[in-house]
Amino acid sequence: MFTDTRAWSSFSVDDTGQAERFYTDTLGLRVSRDDDMGGLLTLHLAGGRDVIVYPKADHTPAAYTVLNFPVEDVDRAVDELTARGVRFARYPAMPQDERGIMRDNGPTIAWFTDPAGNILSVIEAG
Repeated sequence: MFTDTRAWSSFSVDDTGQAERFYTDTLGLRVSRDDDMGGLLTLHLAGGRDVIVYPKADHTPAAYTVLNFPVEDVDRAVDELTARGVRFARYPAMPQDERGIMRDNGPTIAWFTDPAGNILSVIEAG
C-alpha cells in the first residue's frame, strides 16, 4: 500500500525561531520556513530527505532520539559541535566517556539536544 509513498518525519518545538537558528547556524543545515503555516520549518537533509519541524505551544521534548546524523568520525563531529556551543548529553545507564561519546556498545554515538530539548545524535557510519 505504501511502497511508493514518499513518507516524511516530523517533530515539534516550542520556538521555531530559536530552532531555525540552531539548525541553520549551529548544525549548518538548509532550512526553509513557511510563515503561512504558522512558522513551519523544513529541514532539508542529504538525499532529499526532508524533516518537518512544527511549532507546538505545549511542546514536550521527545524522550528518544528524533534525528540521527551519520558521520565518518564522531570524535571530530563532537569537537566541532562543542566549539559551536553544543553540549553533549550523558546518560547514567550508558557507558560514555568524559565527552559524552559511547563506544564499543553498538555504533559509536554521542547525543545532544536542540533548543527545545529534542534528542539528536551523531553516529559513526562506515
